[in-house]
Amino acid sequence: MQNQLLTTNRKALTINLDASKYGTLAEIGAGQETARHFFQAGASAGTIAKSISAYDMKFSDEIYGKAGRYVSEERVERMIDYEYNLLHERLAEPRGETTTFFAFANTVAAKSYRGVHECHGWLGLRFQSEPMGEPNDIIIHIRLLDNENIQQQHALGVIGINLIYGAFYFQDDSARLIGSLLDNLTAERIEVDMIRFRGPHFKGLDNRLLSLQLIQQGLTRAVMFSAQGDVVQPSEVLYKKAVFVERGSFRPVARVNLDMLQRGLTQFSAEPEVQGEKTVVLMEITMRNLLAGGEVDAADFLARVDILCSLGFTVLISDYPEYYRLASYFRRYTKAMIGIVLGVNNLVEVLDEKYYEDLDGGILESFGRLFRNTVRLYVYPMRRDALEQYVALGAAMGEKRSPAPQDLEPHDYVTADNLQVAHHLRHLYLYLKENEFIVSVDHYEPTLPQLFSVHILESIRQGGTDWEKLVPPEVATMVKERLLFGYASGKGDAPSS
Repeated sequence: MQNQLLTTNRKALTINLDASKYGTLAEIGAGQETARHFFQAGASAGTIAKSISAYDMKFSDEIYGKAGRYVSEERVERMIDYEYNLLHERLAEPRGETTTFFAFANTVAAKSYRGVHECHGWLGLRFQSEPMGEPNDIIIHIRLLDNENIQQQHALGVIGINLIYGAFYFQDDSARLIGSLLDNLTAERIEVDMIRFRGPHFKGLDNRLLSLQLIQQGLTRAVMFSAQGDVVQPSEVLYKKAVFVERGSFRPVARVNLDMLQRGLTQFSAEPEVQGEKTVVLMEITMRNLLAGGEVDAADFLARVDILCSLGFTVLISDYPEYYRLASYFRRYTKAMIGIVLGVNNLVEVLDEKYYEDLDGGILESFGRLFRNTVRLYVYPMRRDALEQYVALGAAMGEKRSPAPQDLEPHDYVTADNLQVAHHLRHLYLYLKENEFIVSVDHYEPTLPQLFSVHILESIRQGGTDWEKLVPPEVATMVKERLLFGYASGKGDAPSS
């Protein structure tokens, strides 16, 4: 039965008929949608010890204590903590030896007759993997995407059942558990943009890898990690803040990456639109960068995130290869200014029309989406010989890239001001420049070597030492101490892949 897609009703009935599962459901904000499925399936007395809705804030506060926000991770954790402890206190003695207890809770802001608030919510489950065992927790954050309240209620009930069923029957297969959250749903109806596992049964699992599964299985397009390496919910970080982001592979982080960020951020922070605004700084890795080798390498992924976090950065992993999609993602959460720092080589890609063939309006439509509502690109200069090397790399992969200006010496810098663009795009590019949608990073460190990460990585794997001067000292130390990116202490004994 577990190898086929079960209906929501069948999942609820399966749990109801399993005498070892018994628990409490507490739901705030969109009706008792998860409980309703258990009741409609029949035999719910075998599963539900108590079902509760505490809609009134005063009632909710009296039960669970006051919280700064009612639709929050803090509130859902208080709910499962209270309900599980009460359940265990009252029923552990009469049936604890044969029962795995659980407490499910959600707190949701669904579509209402008033306002245009974000429709989202938190779901939490505390459960035992075995009778008398220590409990485990799964916490998820969802975005409700249906246009009607009744549809959102339905989706909420389905994902609630999926979470409980998956926790009990797929707890030893985290990838399957995560994928099953959208059973009998679609990504057009609901998005899961944060997930956190904890407890003895999940010991050894890394929540960052589980978050990556959300993207890989299509439950969301982006996940975020704090500088402490914790999984965080994006809106908690981005809400109403100015955003400054650098995109890269960071395999590993080079000194020039940090100079790009620092120089670009200095200009961004001086913008009149940013004055008085709180700013969040992000380092972003796209799935395209993670999949450069064909599949995501878990150790490689964690190495990149660990290094970025150790440098104090918040990390965004996204499935938004086009810059205009990335800007649209940020616009979900903020109306403040957005700045993106990128190298001249990346600007060449932004100006490549092949990336916009799926848009009816082509490159014009992409720029219209990208630069609306105070979005600005800060372009970091690149030496002509480095840009030519980038063009050559593209040619080797069958890509056609704009050449570097021929009137420059090899060690002269190509900037946003002297970059050669395709002849038919020159007036469009001039418009973007004159209106300061694209600006040059004015101050930069000209002595920094400008090598692509692929060359640094090759040097690391070959056991050389020249790469160490290309990365920050703390990064070099981490690479050597933890043997990251194929590093080996002796020359010639590094792995070849």
